[in-house]
Amino acid sequence: MTAPLADRRLRVLHVEDSELDHQLILAQLRRAGLAMDIQRVDTLNEVRQALTMEWDAIISDYNLPGFSGLVVLDMVKDARLMMPFILVSGEIGEDTAVAAMRTGASDYLLKNNLTRLAPALLHAIEANESEQARMEADRELLRSKQRLHELAGHLQTSVEMERAAIAREIHDDVGGSLTALKFDLAWMARHAQDEGVRGRVQSALETVSHAIEASQRIMHNLRPAILEQGLVAAVQWMGARFEKRTGISTSISTSSEQIQLPPGVPLVAYRTAQEALTNVSKHANASKVTIELSVASGVLTLEVSDNGGGLTPGALAKARSFGIRGLHERAATVGGWVDLSSSTRGTSLILSVPLEAQRAEQLGQEEASAIEHDPSSWGSA
Repeated sequence: MTAPLADRRLRVLHVEDSELDHQLILAQLRRAGLAMDIQRVDTLNEVRQALTMEWDAIISDYNLPGFSGLVVLDMVKDARLMMPFILVSGEIGEDTAVAAMRTGASDYLLKNNLTRLAPALLHAIEANESEQARMEADRELLRSKQRLHELAGHLQTSVEMERAAIAREIHDDVGGSLTALKFDLAWMARHAQDEGVRGRVQSALETVSHAIEASQRIMHNLRPAILEQGLVAAVQWMGARFEKRTGISTSISTSSEQIQLPPGVPLVAYRTAQEALTNVSKHANASKVTIELSVASGVLTLEVSDNGGGLTPGALAKARSFGIRGLHERAATVGGWVDLSSSTRGTSLILSVPLEAQRAEQLGQEEASAIEHDPSSWGSA
């Protein structure tokens, strides 16, 4: 914990050409009970060298041989140093003083009235240290947000890779076994003599067929192999299935039948559309959905709109509205963002991804390697 200023030994740089004035200021500060190490400099070279050291504050005369205190203040700013700067002068106009304060000076005093020097110095140091603490807290908050963002991106990628692994197991093990079982049942149905046996076998064949369809549906949901045909084909297939399943009229428009996209982007767009359609079927009470997919000026845009009742006020601010938050985090993994607007005439969700802004260096090594393995494609992982 930092000691109170009154108990600390302060390091002060004094820019002053007059030894007498230097002694007067030193005496005034000691009279106030302040313990300090104070160094006097009176040339720009000495100022420049002194600024390489650490100081609690700078006290500067305004009129110096060949330069002014404002020049010293500019040097402090150019060196990107955050330290209190108090301007002291025997003659300084109000306009000059105001300009100095606007430029970054902490305070200004006249040499014929130094009684306020010690309180002004302490106040300036305290304000400077509080500002530095606030800025460090802001930086730490930003770092924390960045770490959370990276974690969320990692989790999104990990989930997709886990889904891909499960889909492969269903395809290779469950799907293969069910298909083999269906062939065996079909053989039994052809060779069974008893009508009762044939009836039971036929019933088993129907059950296995339903199981195969269910496994295929689960595989598509876990890992959309349709993306191998391109994002346009995948969105068209998704829209057709959505319309067939829900009865909600779904229209799809695209700027091109084939859109070339960087790895990772097709899956993000697909999952965004999937989540949007899921929300429409659950909450929108809509009769029509429009999906627009386009690339213009190097930006992929996916918009899913409905004519439902819209979102209730505060729905997005709910503590557990993880679906929308997940969309934001998923979009961020490829440098994109999600905009959501809603009214009584419906809801519109827009995903935007700048395709030329895909920068692998902004991703952690783990995320970068995960994107190299695009979970939207089939193949060995």
